[in-house]
Amino acid sequence: MDAGGDIQKVMSMRRGDSGSIWRRGDDVFSRSSRDEDDEEALRWAALEKLPTYDRVRRALVPSGLGLDEGGAEAGAAGGKGLVDVDVLSLGPQQRRALLERLVRVADEDNERFLLKLKDRIERVGIDMPTIEVRFHNLETEAEVRVGSSGLPTVLNSIVNTVEEAANALHLLPSRKRTVPILHDVSGIIKPRRLTLLLGPPGSGKTTFLLALAGRLDKSLKTKGKVTYNGHEMMEFVPERTAAYISQHDLHIGEMTVRETLAFSARCQGVGSRFDMLTELSRREKAANIKPDADIDAFMKASAMGGQDANVVTEYILKILGLDICADTMVGDEMLRGISGGQRKRVTTGEMLVGPSRALFMDEISTGLDSSTTFQIVNSLRQSIHILGGTAVISLLQPAPETYNLFDDIILLSDGQVVYQGPREDVLEFFESMGFRCPERKGVADFLQEVTSKKDQKQYWVQRDEPYRFVPVKEFATAFKSFHTGRAIANELAVPFDKSKSHPAALTTTRYGVSGKELLKANIDREFLLMKRNSFVYIFRTFQLMVVSIIAMTLFFRTKMKHDTIADGGLYMGALFFGVLMIMFNGFTEMALTVFKLPVFFKQRDLLFFPAWAYTIPSWILRIPITFIEVGGYVFMTYYVIGFDPNAGRFFKHYLLLLAINQMSASIFRFIGGVARNMIVANVFASFMLLVFMVLGGFILVREKIKKWWIWGYWISPMMYAQNAISVNEMLGHSWDKILNSTTSNETLGVQALKARGIFPEAKWYWIGFAAMIGYILLFNALFTLALTYLKPYGNSQPSISEEELNEKRASMNGGVPDGNHLASQSSHRSTGINADTDSALTEKGMILPFVPLSLTFDNIRYSVDMPQEMKAQGVQEDRLELLKGVSGSFRPGVLTALMGVSGAGKTTLMDVLAGRKTGGYIEGDISISGYPKRQETFARISGYCEQNDIHSPQVTVYESLLFSAWLRLPGDVDSNKRKIFIEEVMELVELKQLRHALVGLPGVNGLSTEQRKRLTIAVELVANPSIIFMDEPTSGLDARAAAIVMRAVRNTVNTGRTVVCTIHQPSIDIFEAFDDLFLMKRGGEEIYAGPLGHHSSELIKYLEVK
Repeated sequence: MDAGGDIQKVMSMRRGDSGSIWRRGDDVFSRSSRDEDDEEALRWAALEKLPTYDRVRRALVPSGLGLDEGGAEAGAAGGKGLVDVDVLSLGPQQRRALLERLVRVADEDNERFLLKLKDRIERVGIDMPTIEVRFHNLETEAEVRVGSSGLPTVLNSIVNTVEEAANALHLLPSRKRTVPILHDVSGIIKPRRLTLLLGPPGSGKTTFLLALAGRLDKSLKTKGKVTYNGHEMMEFVPERTAAYISQHDLHIGEMTVRETLAFSARCQGVGSRFDMLTELSRREKAANIKPDADIDAFMKASAMGGQDANVVTEYILKILGLDICADTMVGDEMLRGISGGQRKRVTTGEMLVGPSRALFMDEISTGLDSSTTFQIVNSLRQSIHILGGTAVISLLQPAPETYNLFDDIILLSDGQVVYQGPREDVLEFFESMGFRCPERKGVADFLQEVTSKKDQKQYWVQRDEPYRFVPVKEFATAFKSFHTGRAIANELAVPFDKSKSHPAALTTTRYGVSGKELLKANIDREFLLMKRNSFVYIFRTFQLMVVSIIAMTLFFRTKMKHDTIADGGLYMGALFFGVLMIMFNGFTEMALTVFKLPVFFKQRDLLFFPAWAYTIPSWILRIPITFIEVGGYVFMTYYVIGFDPNAGRFFKHYLLLLAINQMSASIFRFIGGVARNMIVANVFASFMLLVFMVLGGFILVREKIKKWWIWGYWISPMMYAQNAISVNEMLGHSWDKILNSTTSNETLGVQALKARGIFPEAKWYWIGFAAMIGYILLFNALFTLALTYLKPYGNSQPSISEEELNEKRASMNGGVPDGNHLASQSSHRSTGINADTDSALTEKGMILPFVPLSLTFDNIRYSVDMPQEMKAQGVQEDRLELLKGVSGSFRPGVLTALMGVSGAGKTTLMDVLAGRKTGGYIEGDISISGYPKRQETFARISGYCEQNDIHSPQVTVYESLLFSAWLRLPGDVDSNKRKIFIEEVMELVELKQLRHALVGLPGVNGLSTEQRKRLTIAVELVANPSIIFMDEPTSGLDARAAAIVMRAVRNTVNTGRTVVCTIHQPSIDIFEAFDDLFLMKRGGEEIYAGPLGHHSSELIKYLEVK
């Protein structure tokens, strides 16, 4: 589709609605062409007389925008019309009001708004920077372990470590095998064209996007090259020129949506927007052009860097539909926050707020309903077409209307490009190969299934010729001779003319703003997180105060004397106890560090900030808290225990414990940064603390430590701490008496110090204090270095089976993959959900008996206490009602779809019915086959598949299912029957080939998203429930994987079970696999509850009547 044609089409849009301020006329610059009142003209004239730097900071905005006092120029505040303001003084309310004037309704106004921006820029002859991405003969390979050798067992860990050491010394050949990921991939991504990337799981989509974005893992073997406007990757900074949006949602749960996006915008900066605006303003002044005031204000506000919040953040919140939850916590596994679909949009928005002109988006629609996905893709399409961006978007199950928004298609399969080119030509190519898309079939689903051995046959249309499987290699070869493939090859043969590249298109600076601004941004965020995690610091202070009470009662001054050397040993024991407790108090720093590391590594790799900008605030901002924590302990215990009453020694005691607390926190931060995993960090931290204690000079005195361990004594921080704090006490006035002048002239304090092997010189206080400062600097520096150079924890290339490796190689080489290892009865059938199944498959799950049960609910209402944020906005009600009188029923052997837009209450209804809501207020009746529901027994006959796939990462697929079956099947099921049932469930959801695969961590290693989803369902199926709730079972799956899952669900229903699924983006095939539909609208109300009928006839009939 021609971009110019799109813009011409947009220009001819109807402008008659009253929903936007842009509907006041057709001429973009109508304001500049009509007469204005004298006062307004004088303000424009005054603005144009300012120097360029000042002129781009000031704008004319409507006087009713709600400006704060002092925000407008003196003398203008009382007038009507426009007032002159500094755009940096615009507060949050003013920014939102300005944006509301520009984009009142995102669906209707965004395109007009973008056209206004484009026309203003082009009117003075400024060209928008564009990026053309070319990739030539791109190949990537990974080295992986095959079979069980990659599993994290103790034996494997030892053997693999020894083997890698021998490999490095060239003593042994490596047992790792090479797995091809991408093979001879070439093509062009053009600006002003929206490209859709399709492909089944394991086809290399993520690796391909990472390669285009310049973010491939260094462990991968890569050949070929990727160029931007003819420039290779080393000539610019690809991480900042292009934005890669991951399929994994990593965010800090304690921050709100707006804070998350604002921080991202602050770190990424404004790019070339300020320079472009300066040139634009200069040219407009020379041509005597007055721009639209609102557009001018928006562009100036968005071009100013160094702001805590930016108008671009408000714009992206509006476009992504996040404005309704902008002030809600993002949340995580332990903190209630926004929904999964909203979290996915936050991941997208985090990069859209930046100035990157090339976008590579990996599965951005997971968890989103079809209408929201359409709105987001449509907004991106408008931006790409009008402002000249470049975008490749990977989607799993795009609805037909979303698919039609794209200009180009790239179809990957087994690491090879099967098709790349205009969307209109893709079906022609496959028809030339003998395959046709059926009428009631989404084109995107067809494209992902036509290269699959299981699905290909159903699309064969050349009935006069016998069907044979066409491998991916043959498709890829045929495409090169297809007219679209030839055109791409011809274009690639001519190098890109670098002289045509816009100077502002490629970014050459490593970070978006100065180091000082990045440090300020991180300080502000760290301070915010400390406020949100205030309970941790309050509890730490309270904990030390409780310990101080214990110390006070244990070492009470009325029982503590100053008469003998043994008394001195007792006082040093009290000092050791205090030092030890202060050391332990820093232990929580490790957990706080490890939990935030995944987000840090993501933002570091995106070049948001360097590691030092993150580590310095995490250290410096803890210092004031240290004063409070240590003060609580010292002020309560010092005089009660009876330490030397001299005020100078009291404050030196306090100062030393402050340094010890900081040193302890630095050590544990460093351990957390190096370990990057909570389990590993706890092991190393406990061991290190034990070594420091034993070799610290108190438990074992210096003379008792063996000479081969004495080095541990000299490097132990606790040695310096114990020496310093003991010297400070024992050389005080309380201990200056001489016990027996005939035997020794040394004071009691000096004798007590020598008895414990402590150096008795006063200088050792300052030596110890200096050592604490040195350790603080050392461990914080090591922490910074660790975060600078280490990668996220875990092996990014997990082990694979021999069969899977052989299949990949056969596909790459053009052979037919051996299907023996996929030996399920469905191997040679279509993955069609309602495909005929033989009796064996239909009977899956029937080896164990169960009772079919129905579930009915009547007038269900669910409400929660009104959030404080909403009360602050003037809402008077005490409760927020999420479900409003919902009624319905779910029957055995009937598959019910629970649908609705994001926020309609689908998951909430399922949680209420399943008894998973522990808070809030529930009203209404729930019955199981006519009997009132009792949660104690209901939990035994029901299963619940959550949207988030949470599994133990260190076990295999089979071990996960075996563990679930052990815990949840009745005790009278013998071991043999249990194993048979597990085997049947694995075959049902096609997990047999992944039997020995490690589950791993999402986004790090192990199973892919769709494999985890199937494992989640299998874990519930092995419990043999009568009623199963599934929260978005096809979310994150491509069309074929979704069909596999839904066929497994369909077969489960055919056994007589009651199954209810929430679903967001069903294809036609998936939607018509359901028997009943329960449709909800935003606000928790039902729209339709009943049967779908053949080809959804019942639903269509109902909607036509309405």
